Amino acid sequence: MASSVALRWTYSGGRSLLRTATVGGGGHHRHSHHHQAHDLVEQHDRQHDVEEVRIPVPYGEIAGKWWGPKNVRPIVSIHGWQDNAGTFDRLIPLLPKHISFLALDLPGHGLSSRIPDGMMYHSLDNTFVLFYLMREYGWKKLSLMGHSMGSILSFIFTATFPDKVDFYIGIDALKPHISDPHKFPGRLEKRLPQALLADIRNREKSEPPSYPYGELIERLHLGTNKSVSREAAPFLLYRNTRKSTLHPDRYYFTRDSRLKHSAGVGWDQPINLEFAKRMKLPYLFIKAKHSPYYEERKYFDEFVETVQSNNPQFQLEFVDSTHHLHLTEPEKISPIISKFLEKHWKQENEH
Repeated sequence: MASSVALRWTYSGGRSLLRTATVGGGGHHRHSHHHQAHDLVEQHDRQHDVEEVRIPVPYGEIAGKWWGPKNVRPIVSIHGWQDNAGTFDRLIPLLPKHISFLALDLPGHGLSSRIPDGMMYHSLDNTFVLFYLMREYGWKKLSLMGHSMGSILSFIFTATFPDKVDFYIGIDALKPHISDPHKFPGRLEKRLPQALLADIRNREKSEPPSYPYGELIERLHLGTNKSVSREAAPFLLYRNTRKSTLHPDRYYFTRDSRLKHSAGVGWDQPINLEFAKRMKLPYLFIKAKHSPYYEERKYFDEFVETVQSNNPQFQLEFVDSTHHLHLTEPEKISPIISKFLEKHWKQENEH
């Protein structure tokens, strides 16, 4: 049964474009719905003079979106689990125009290459991406901003190599989460065979399940516990969906299905606290009030206390929003980030 869905995209210039499409109805409507969403994302990129970039890695390339001046070392911006560089599309236009941002697609996400067949994804592997990036552009240091998994990656890199990072902005994932030790072995027992099956399916090269575009929006919205709004969904879907070759006017997700079964770093809280003591640089963390902690709250509080006692440049902000606040309600955090950047971003970041 067809239903009408209104999608509104709001740009930083204050204009908003409204498109209504039919979901589950005739093929023409579904097809135009997809084109409208894609056209609006492309128009958004043109409006903000965004450049697509590619960084070579041994197994292919890492894709990214460069916002702002090219003669300035950008703030490297890293998305969350199964998202992509589009996660920052609505936040970056609200931040200072003289600062550059390079939003990446991590391996297996967005337009970046997948890791080789026969492997599974591990959090620490992504630190290599940052080293390849530094080598490609000849940077001695990085400025980092990350959301969720990207925030955890940025934290690990910063705390491990504090001399290679000048500041770090984390959004809604503070550190590697502490698993319930009683549940962890069973989780691994389930995930490893699932990752193996996903790898086998990848090598069969068969097309994944496909859906009408409106259903992709709904799946992304509901699959994130509604933290990605329907109007924001196309900014993620643009880089992680493709038109089906088997079913007209249907689309499928292109991210590597092995990602669903990846395992975290798995170390315990005392290690996180040792890392926390190394965070001496300007450090902003933003926590959404209506988002889970993904662990017992005591671990979060203990970590914050350790950083605060060691780093006078640490800033913690709680914001009335959900997990994808930077994408769905960017106006709630852009003033906080802009103020932090005004204080800590240095013009000598030119390269």
